Amino acid sequence: MAGSDHGLKRIVWKRIKDTIIADCKKSEVWKILILDPFTTKLLSSCCKMSDLMSEKITIVEDLYKSREPVPEMKAIYFMAPTAKCVDAFIADFKTKPKYKAAYVYFTDYCPDDLFNNMKLYCAKYICVCKEINMSFMPQEAQVFTCDNPGAFQSIYSPNSQDKKKTLETLADQLVTLCATLDEYPGVRYKKDNMENAKTLAELVDNKLARHYELDDSEQKKGKTQAQLLIVERGFDPVSPILHELTYQAMAYDLIDIQNDTFKYKSKDSADKQALLNEGDMLWVRLRHKHIAEVSEQIPKMVKEISQSKKQPDGKITIKNLAEMMKKMPSFRKQLTEKTVHLQLAEECMQHFSNVEKLCKAEQDLAVGSDVEGVKVKDPMRTLLPVLLHPYSTHDKIRAVLLYIFSLNGTTDENLNKLIQHVKIEDEREFILNWKELGVPINTSSNFFTRKPTRRDRSQEDRYSLSRWTPVIKDVMEDAVENKLDTREWPHQSECPAAWNGSGAVSARQKHKASSQDERRSGSRLIIFVIGGISFSEMRCAYEVTQAVKSCEVIIGSSHILTPTSLLDDIKVLSKGPMETFTLEERSNA
Repeated sequence: MAGSDHGLKRIVWKRIKDTIIADCKKSEVWKILILDPFTTKLLSSCCKMSDLMSEKITIVEDLYKSREPVPEMKAIYFMAPTAKCVDAFIADFKTKPKYKAAYVYFTDYCPDDLFNNMKLYCAKYICVCKEINMSFMPQEAQVFTCDNPGAFQSIYSPNSQDKKKTLETLADQLVTLCATLDEYPGVRYKKDNMENAKTLAELVDNKLARHYELDDSEQKKGKTQAQLLIVERGFDPVSPILHELTYQAMAYDLIDIQNDTFKYKSKDSADKQALLNEGDMLWVRLRHKHIAEVSEQIPKMVKEISQSKKQPDGKITIKNLAEMMKKMPSFRKQLTEKTVHLQLAEECMQHFSNVEKLCKAEQDLAVGSDVEGVKVKDPMRTLLPVLLHPYSTHDKIRAVLLYIFSLNGTTDENLNKLIQHVKIEDEREFILNWKELGVPINTSSNFFTRKPTRRDRSQEDRYSLSRWTPVIKDVMEDAVENKLDTREWPHQSECPAAWNGSGAVSARQKHKASSQDERRSGSRLIIFVIGGISFSEMRCAYEVTQAVKSCEVIIGSSHILTPTSLLDDIKVLSKGPMETFTLEERSNA
């Protein structure tokens, strides 16, 4: 991909080039690329139209939309192996062929019945038909999703009709991730009172064994220096509910950012929008920093540019920047991205000023002690001022949940009082439905979960309103140091020898194409969270990788969640049977 990108996205684009594009280059003619909603999203996450043009792909079309026939051109079909996709493909050739020939690439294994159907109607038009094992979404350099927010309902709703099928699909997607990374990991799962992590670990391990039964050289592939850990969302209910004050997590929590797009108004009231992704190197530099540092750094950067252009000193405001940009088109682009982040950081800080005291109470409840390290003896005294203050109902619900989590559940009587206090008598599911995730909400429930023992981080430099560390970071560090307790983290399948992510591993890596890969001559730790990951947990993968250097941590889930989206999902868990989606319909929604 265009230089700036790295990590998972670059690996995915390289794989697409090595399979789909390499095949098609064998004939020198320009081609049409036809995508379904999932592969459209997949390709746009890792390449630009200009990248495709340079590979002799002239038009990109939607498989489901009516298209003009171009009988003199060959078409590449890149799609999920579903009945809907295959039917749309057959329709292109069955009566009057739309294209001269078809190169067909499936994201995953294509069932025999669908394959036979294609053969029956279109055999003479198909030049190539391959499964390229790529049904996950590379979200960031070290983050992937299965692009399936609906999995939350399917797995955790007591009325779900398709839990088993959803876990099967997630397992298939995880296998394609491992295949793309050329890894055959040892699989472990977090033992708990739910059975989903264990079930998914069994499914993944069996499917990996089948996938690697015979590789291209007819040799059975052995395990690689990688570990896959599977854990459920209920393992750490605190992290996705807290107000996070690092830039990316804070922005997605407090500001309405849809599809990674930040919409804002410029000083002349024009509607503007900016994409927050790895194409914006400033975003990559700032996204995991604390908002205090971001607010300090961006104006400094702007000042440096303005001074280099001999601008008069003065307070940096959006208005001043607009003036400078009009006068100096030559460095307009350079300033634009800084203006975007100045605006975004300003908006974050405005929202933060309304919840600053709330953040302190949240940290005390989550950590169990105050800034001085004094233990919180009566969590209700911490919660009460929050309930009496005119915070939004959602914010109060988040604080009440942190109070309940801190006690590992409370009495029914206390629960009812809290629900009345927050005035959510008709929406008590926001709180009660956490039990479906295996999180103790009332002390009368018949299951008990022991709180995980936390690492001592008292010596680390931390902001007073950011004392909480996601539990997953402890897990990452313990895994890398080979310290995970096998009673809590049973092996579904062993890794070769004693896996040690801290460097005592083989330098086996097949793809040494770039400096990014050469830097990672060690092992990979892949973590999959059933039920969604938060931005703070994503950040931990980068922090641990940075600290260890010889082990790359990759984290993924069915989807990425924000506190609001998680609460909304929790609330509807107890609703009637969910309508079941197929992967492509969900992507289309």
